[in-house]
Amino acid sequence: MGLVFFLAAVLIVGAILFAVITMTKGGRAHLDVDAYRSKWLAIEQKLTRDDAASHQLCILNADKLLDKALKEKGIVGTTMGERMKVTKWSNANAVWTAHKLRNQIAHEADVKVDYDAARRALASFKQGLKDIGAV
Repeated sequence: MGLVFFLAAVLIVGAILFAVITMTKGGRAHLDVDAYRSKWLAIEQKLTRDDAASHQLCILNADKLLDKALKEKGIVGTTMGERMKVTKWSNANAVWTAHKLRNQIAHEADVKVDYDAARRALASFKQGLKDIGAV
């Protein structure tokens, strides 16, 4: 009889541990889609054809939003690049190209991004957000 109680206790503790691990690591898989959509729309609305600064700012913000979603999703890696490498993308080249453009903006002087390039980058970031279930 004592063995039955012991086994039941082990099963209960195991189930609790599994639930805790799931909720703190990969269990963060549930993203607040409405919040991400709202943030995404705000980024898209700030992009204006005649404002070159908006092109760069929108790309920076879109990249930041994608990285936030990767982290909340529980994707492992110390950098965004590491997190991107382990993520399945519908078009990995497009997401990487957009992220590289963000890196150029952030790290190089006098980077110019025209409206069409900004739109392409935003489309890639949006698809990336869709791929991980954020929008």
